[in-house]
Amino acid sequence: MTEQVETIIVGGGQAGLAASYCLGRLGRENVILEQSAYPASAWRDGRWDSFTLVTPNWSVRLPGAEYQGSDPNGYMGRDELVRYFEQYILRNQLPVRYSTRVTSIDYREGDGYRVQAGETTWQARNVVVASGFFQTPRIPAYSQNIPADILQIHNSAYRNPSALPPGAVLVVGAAQSGCQIAEELYQSGRKVYLCVGGSSGRVPRRYRGRDIVAWLLSSGFMNRTAANLPSPRARFNGYPQATGKNGGHTINLHQFYRDGVTLLGHIQGAQDGKVWLDSDLKENLAKVDQFEANITKMIDDYIAKNGIDAPAETLPLLKDGYDELEILTLDLRSAGISTIIWAMGYNFNLDMVHLPVFDGDGFPITDHNAARYPGLYFVGMPWVTMFKSGVLAGVGDDAAFIAQSIAGGG
Repeated sequence: MTEQVETIIVGGGQAGLAASYCLGRLGRENVILEQSAYPASAWRDGRWDSFTLVTPNWSVRLPGAEYQGSDPNGYMGRDELVRYFEQYILRNQLPVRYSTRVTSIDYREGDGYRVQAGETTWQARNVVVASGFFQTPRIPAYSQNIPADILQIHNSAYRNPSALPPGAVLVVGAAQSGCQIAEELYQSGRKVYLCVGGSSGRVPRRYRGRDIVAWLLSSGFMNRTAANLPSPRARFNGYPQATGKNGGHTINLHQFYRDGVTLLGHIQGAQDGKVWLDSDLKENLAKVDQFEANITKMIDDYIAKNGIDAPAETLPLLKDGYDELEILTLDLRSAGISTIIWAMGYNFNLDMVHLPVFDGDGFPITDHNAARYPGLYFVGMPWVTMFKSGVLAGVGDDAAFIAQSIAGGG
């Protein structure tokens, strides 16, 4: 079976929906091919019960659906966010085909794109790849060496503390998800061990009278491009430690230590019921602390340069985590650990695109959102254009650019 359409959008997440909306407003034919069976599956199935956005509600602004609720400074929970996407699709009658997994995208000059999805072959002039950055949960190979009686799950499968077996929990990864889950677990009474890497920094929830997101957007921090990064690999760093739970507060690993969390260095491997750890905890804590210092200095400089009236503020200086004794070998049974939560992020996979449009890390090479082949676009991944390309506050700009490019091309 063969179908034809002007533009195929691969993926029905926030980026794909925004692209479809913008194309529809310009009268351009399109279809969204979404592999899941229902809307907002990543949010519905891949987030825990108490999950909230870490960005304020006022920053939730898919094109044509800017937040209009009564709590602009709150943080939307999982179920409310799912309803937001469901209503967006229904209100705008977006053309989503569910349970439709794209397996290949090929191009032939003169014929356009051939997209295979199940038993259907699609022909299209344009393809917008909006499949996102988070396809395959990252779980290391050495996890196979963990004793079988210890539950191992990725953070996308975590729901709440009571769903885990009794006992201590080892959380591997201290970016946004790992920190939020670790905090919920220890506040519920669990003993928590937390492996801390150095790729995610801390930001204050609020600073000098504003939510941190307001400063990051207005100062241009979220408009940084990959050229501003120290290396291409930095595109894959975890998001800064933050939470919107209970009205939002600062996540601080030193406070975790004060509250009884055992902080560990980077995990190296596992064997014989033990995990081996690097002696880099203090180094990684220093990176987290320095990130906050750099961010607040940038904001201070921005305020001074632009003459903004904002109250001065000095953040609490916590150093407790540096008192933690380095543990290089952790015996899981002796520590009473019954669960390991792998919060190490995801691997992304764009192998369905059978075209040479990727760099050595598998990241798409684009001019703005456009790849080197005519009519091929990428949207929804951070750093495709700028940092905010992957979040609700920024994906609409990229979607509008793509729609205008397609409309201008014919």
